[in-house]
Amino acid sequence: MPTALTHDDPVHLGPFRLVGRLGSGGMGTVYVARTAGGRTVAVKTMHAGLAADQAARTRFRLEIDAARVIGGQFGAKVVDADPLAETPWLATEYVLGPPLDEAVESGGPMPETTVRALGAALCGALGQLHRSDVVHRDLKPSNILVTAYGPKVIDFGIARAIGDDRLTRVGSAVGTPAFMSPEQATGQEHGPAGDVFALAGVLVFAARGSGPFGNGQAADLLYRVRYGEPDLTGVPAALVPVLARCLDKDPARRPTTYDLSAQLHTGTGEFADHLSEALLGDIGRRATDVWQTVPQRLAAPLTHTLPGTTAVAPVASAPVSRRRFLAVGGVLGVGVVAAAGAWWWTGRSSAEKKAADPKAPDTRNRRNLDPLWKDEGYFESSVVDGGKSMIPAIVDGVAVAMRGYARGFGVSDGLKRWDDHIGSGWQWTAADGKLYHLSYNVYQDDRAGAPVTVEAIAPRTGKKVKTLARLADTNDHLEGNQFLCVAGDIAYVAVGKGKGGTLGYAATQKWTLRAVNCATGKTLWSRPLPKRAELDQSMHILAAKVAGGHLVTYQQMKEDEVHIVVRDLKTGGILWNVPYRVDDVATLWAAIAADDTHLYIGGTRLRAVRLKDGKAQWQTPEGRPFGPPTLDGGVVYAVGEGVGLAAYRASGGGRLWVEKDGSADEQSRAWRPLIGKQCAYYRNGAQLRAVDLKSHEVAWTYKTDGDRFYANPERTRILSLSNNAKLAAYPMK
Repeated sequence: MPTALTHDDPVHLGPFRLVGRLGSGGMGTVYVARTAGGRTVAVKTMHAGLAADQAARTRFRLEIDAARVIGGQFGAKVVDADPLAETPWLATEYVLGPPLDEAVESGGPMPETTVRALGAALCGALGQLHRSDVVHRDLKPSNILVTAYGPKVIDFGIARAIGDDRLTRVGSAVGTPAFMSPEQATGQEHGPAGDVFALAGVLVFAARGSGPFGNGQAADLLYRVRYGEPDLTGVPAALVPVLARCLDKDPARRPTTYDLSAQLHTGTGEFADHLSEALLGDIGRRATDVWQTVPQRLAAPLTHTLPGTTAVAPVASAPVSRRRFLAVGGVLGVGVVAAAGAWWWTGRSSAEKKAADPKAPDTRNRRNLDPLWKDEGYFESSVVDGGKSMIPAIVDGVAVAMRGYARGFGVSDGLKRWDDHIGSGWQWTAADGKLYHLSYNVYQDDRAGAPVTVEAIAPRTGKKVKTLARLADTNDHLEGNQFLCVAGDIAYVAVGKGKGGTLGYAATQKWTLRAVNCATGKTLWSRPLPKRAELDQSMHILAAKVAGGHLVTYQQMKEDEVHIVVRDLKTGGILWNVPYRVDDVATLWAAIAADDTHLYIGGTRLRAVRLKDGKAQWQTPEGRPFGPPTLDGGVVYAVGEGVGLAAYRASGGGRLWVEKDGSADEQSRAWRPLIGKQCAYYRNGAQLRAVDLKSHEVAWTYKTDGDRFYANPERTRILSLSNNAKLAAYPMK
């Protein structure tokens, strides 16, 4: 925690007023500082003697660049920097969390689940660096801060671009001996595989309290790293083979960060769920302590004493008054919460914990929060689908995002896993942990194309695993081909035949709805779909779901005209077909709420209709419009105009509750709520609102400009994608 400033420390660095010291080393000093508005930051600077060394300045500038590369998700977000100042400095967010070495020293070795989650998150951090052609070269426990949202990697003082040895010549060993790679210890090229070796050493330390090569003099450690076998005694048995591969002397035999992450953890759940109560308490205490930090400065030491006098010991400057402290603390609190990602743990006493409902959310400092991660330029602007963005599939920790082409990205970190050829979101789907795709050949010179194939795709790579079926009399060049859904081994698709045009449908095309057995490749039934007007660009099917022996669809007959069409699952024959009037057809994408007997729909009122014949079973009073509903656990949730989120019993339609002090305008009710284990989520204005399912009060709000919202199958993340290609993720409770 911060200590007092010395008498010769500067008062300001750039626009930041120094508050205390966080530490000092051979290269420089790190301070805790505040902005004029009260935000708390960490400021790193160089020693005056080194500032005159041009090579040292260059290294400092590269450290700033590396910190910007890793960003705020995996590192301390850069707030400001001035590498050209007389005393160069770098200001980052103030991270609320202990270094890993302190966390292990105070709390002991970490359990296997924590080590796995820690390792997977650190793989994401290193992967971010490596994709930008940067290696860290000094990954060690003291350079990793453990926060409630994940570890953050800091101190890039000897990081450099891959293949660049201008500042650290090959032949010289630079780094921390206990966590060096063998190639680094011999002064050779340290690439991404070297960072993987160091990461394995860090995880061994976390699991048992000491590194794989022990302690001792630098020369002894370097020898063990080069020639000795790692000591994995005390490491959980399931982790031993994984870490042993990372600690191989041959860099070529070590796994990549991506492969290692998959071996360590699935990426599901919240990172804080894997931390001990003691460690979470330490994080909370640090948040409290930094609020209470006030500027103090040691007096200059006396160089001599006069006869008959006594030397006066250095003393702290006078403390601020209570009134001023409270004023400063109030401003600081806002800054600290923002810098820490709004971590809400406050280190309550045991008595307070007993008095509080452990399942009820703490609503303090939970308004207008930032996403867990955000990418504001996820897709290039030159896309072909008119700017419509969607996430049609989330499976195995990977989401497929669409905006003119497919991109697979990690749900936990937002990092790209793979890209696919140009295609459309309605040609992908996921079911039962599997990813499916319809072939699409945009580059076909002959616009008659080739037969459409149903394909199984590996979620983590985007590669085709197997062709499941080949559909006769179809054209894979038609962009309107749709993958509706999969139930069991049966895929339901809308496919066309005839030559493709340059835009929309052609009058000569014929379209069918088909049920295809993915196990045998045979088409079970095929039913014609209505002809579309020339150049019409509206999709045949907006949403589809198999429920109670029925195929339920929202079908567009023409642009802005939607019907509810329910078919017999065995034959594809239409059981009933009625118009469905909605203000915006886009709100119906993937928005079917149905159980084995009923379909639940919004509109001028909330209704339940029978699947077998379309007759109304119950409906809410007229006069309050509702948006598209969600069915979960026998409860129908929907956003009502003027009241916000409301819950109704699926059986009978009795109202269970409405959001306390809730409100929603016509635009806000258009968003279908997502239901977590503790809260329900929907967009209201410029916020993603989380409503507690027990208290019915708003527990959190998050900043958002998303146009579509999706939950992963584990219900731990909400992903939003906007029509201007912004992608973001939020926690789901």
